Amino acid sequence: MMKRLQVLLREQEYKEIQRTAHARHLTMAEWVRQALIKARREEPSGKVEDKLALIRAMARCEYPTADIGQMLAEIERGYAENESAV
Repeated sequence: MMKRLQVLLREQEYKEIQRTAHARHLTMAEWVRQALIKARREEPSGKVEDKLALIRAMARCEYPTADIGQMLAEIERGYAENESAV
């Protein structure tokens, strides 16, 4: 379902947005929608406390690790095996 949003702008702001939208071959409405979507994506989501709690919980866990040299060698060996199979 679509909802309507009314925004009041100063005349100069309106004209600038209109020119920008026109230059991109967009309607003003589409330009504003895209700008709002971009702004929403850039805005941090979630509570800082929740994020920190998650990081602290993960830091208490033990995960399998390996020597970086061994890991890289295994990766290269996997690439080589895949190339010879093709």
